[in-house]
Amino acid sequence: MSTATAPIPRILYRPEEAAEALSLGRSTIYELMAEGTLRFVKRGRSRRIHHNELERFAASLTDQSH
Repeated sequence: MSTATAPIPRILYRPEEAAEALSLGRSTIYELMAEGTLRFVKRGRSRRIHHNELERFAASLTDQSH
């Protein structure tokens, strides 16, 4: 019998994790947060970005190749 449990889905991401999830640089994430493009919550010194916010931001991106 296995005692392994399914991983708990992540809800909040650190800026570094958000950068990885969006394939962007960490500095870019902090810039987007500073300009208000990427909303976040702050508790003490830590900032977290909700997974729905990452999905909203990614969906808002448009193809700039034209």
